[in-house]
Amino acid sequence: MERAAPSRRVPLPLLLLGGLSLLATRVGADVAMEACCADGHRMATQHRDCSLPYASESKECRMVQEQCCHNQLEELHCATGINLANEQDSCAAPYSDKASLEATFVKRCCHCCLLGRAAQAQGQSCEYNLMVGYQCGLVFRACCVKGQETADFAPGDIGELQETAKISEIEEEQEDPYLNDRCRGGGPCKQQCRDTGEEVVCSCFVGYQLLPDGVSCEDINECITGSHNCRLGENCINTVGSFRCQRESSCGTGYELTENNDCKDIDECESGIHNCLPDFICQNTLGSFRCRPKLQCKSGFIQDALGNCIDINECLSISAPCPVGQTCINTEGSYTCQKNVPNCGRGYHLNEEGTRCVDVDECSPPSEPCGPGHRCVNSPGSFRCECKAGYYFDGISRTCIDINECRRYPGRLCGHKCENTPGSYYCSCTVGFRLSADGRSCEDVNECNSSPCSQECANVYGSYQCYCRRGYQLSDVDGVTCEDIDECALPTGGHICSYRCINIPGSFQCSCPSSGYRLAPNGRNCQDIDECVTGIHNCSINQTCFNIQGGFRCLAFECPENYRRSADTRCERLPCHENQECPKLPLRITYYHLSFPTNIQVPAVVFRMGPSSAVPGDSMQLAITSGNEEGFFTTQKVSHHSGVVALTKPVPEPRDLLLTVKMDLYRHGTVSSFVAKLFIFVSAEL
Repeated sequence: MERAAPSRRVPLPLLLLGGLSLLATRVGADVAMEACCADGHRMATQHRDCSLPYASESKECRMVQEQCCHNQLEELHCATGINLANEQDSCAAPYSDKASLEATFVKRCCHCCLLGRAAQAQGQSCEYNLMVGYQCGLVFRACCVKGQETADFAPGDIGELQETAKISEIEEEQEDPYLNDRCRGGGPCKQQCRDTGEEVVCSCFVGYQLLPDGVSCEDINECITGSHNCRLGENCINTVGSFRCQRESSCGTGYELTENNDCKDIDECESGIHNCLPDFICQNTLGSFRCRPKLQCKSGFIQDALGNCIDINECLSISAPCPVGQTCINTEGSYTCQKNVPNCGRGYHLNEEGTRCVDVDECSPPSEPCGPGHRCVNSPGSFRCECKAGYYFDGISRTCIDINECRRYPGRLCGHKCENTPGSYYCSCTVGFRLSADGRSCEDVNECNSSPCSQECANVYGSYQCYCRRGYQLSDVDGVTCEDIDECALPTGGHICSYRCINIPGSFQCSCPSSGYRLAPNGRNCQDIDECVTGIHNCSINQTCFNIQGGFRCLAFECPENYRRSADTRCERLPCHENQECPKLPLRITYYHLSFPTNIQVPAVVFRMGPSSAVPGDSMQLAITSGNEEGFFTTQKVSHHSGVVALTKPVPEPRDLLLTVKMDLYRHGTVSSFVAKLFIFVSAEL
């Protein structure tokens, strides 16, 4: 008996795979898209996660990996849903997050499979006609056909099962009409297929129409056919299988476009994009907003744009606020009505009781009806004007005009400056002078009495002059303040003192290091203190004091084994008898001490070495055997029988160095070695 063919895996995102195939055709030949897609399948199968980083350097390969991973992951989730429907006839799965993508795919494929099994059980067609999606239709059909192929037999004895096994393949195919279903696997149709038994009928999804070949489908342009539902003011834009509506114009300021292609007011107050000040409250309006002040004005006031309360003039803003016969008078925040009284004639006004008219004194201060230069004389109901002293009456303009005494009597009224004033004149003096008691002459002012200068002042006629003591200079800013001269900061200040210059008000002082030096009698140079001569050292009896710049050193020379002291700083080798190592030792070891500052100019010869008496044919070699780890010194051969030790690199800081220099003297075929121990004291520079 032929076994039923296993169910095919349901290809869910067919459109996505089609897009990927188009992308693959545009990628260069150096990138294998099939391998990229296989990596995506492997990641979905092994990790069940497509958010892991992709290692490929090609952007297109990473895109293919991600899409193939999601495609494989969706197929795995869908297979889980189909298995769930086949095993327990239920789609209840213990997923902690029912809103996750995995739960959505599992539930969708499980429901579609249950619908297919239900159609098979009820004897309905396995052709799924409801427009709920292409993928769901494939799952529905696969589960429906599989249910028919694996329909359970009625339970019976073993004999019946054996008889059933003897049924021929032809009879079995006749009993199972779905084995010869021409729509299995999609059939010849590009989208939907239905086998009526007599013929295969192809159909298309919503948004597509069948081509004349009866199997292919093409997109319906709803914008051309007029089957869209775009509103007035919207443009129809065709898409694959559908369409979308787009507004012809923007919404304008204060509005935003929603997903439904509608214009929605922007609440500037809620979104915080308003510009209201802290003392104002934002109030949203259609397409804009309004800033309302927090402080509300009392009755009788109106609020301006800045929130200030301005009094309302009710006498102007209200029509006839007072009854007839009364006058409106505006007040702060309100108004009052005052009863009208009879009008007095010109030059008169009502008395305080308001009972009669009295004369108006037009000449009483602060009123000046006659103007400058006139004297006002009051009369009943009027007044007259007369010219004051210092004015003259102009017959043409019939006014009083001021007399300019300074111009009329030039140089005769004031000693320095004459200034005309209404009806008189005024004398003044230039700077440095003051007006005398007669009000006309000027006398010199001794400005030094008020101590305008910070140090010394000299009065001059009409002014004064400030000058400074030694060590100070007059300020260029005000010309009266004396500023200390910083001799140490002058261009020659670095040469004033040999070590350090200290500025003091009006002068300067030189100083030396705290120990090892003293100030010279000239007050500028520093002299080294010879502690060994003055006896202020602390060397013991067995030590020798050596003076250095700024200090001293206590040294004790001990001759090594096989040597004897021949002088204070010299060790001679003892006679060699049967000691085989003795001849290899230097004949003489001599100790020297050297001292120089850190700022010594390099290169500099610090030590010279050679035999006391040269013999023709002599040859020597000079080498530093220890103490030159930092490479400050080098040896140089001056002649066949002498050499020098030179400082080739400056020593950056004060320190004590012990340098061992070995000289090999070749004479008459024999070699004699001599060693010089150099105690080098590097002192700080002044």
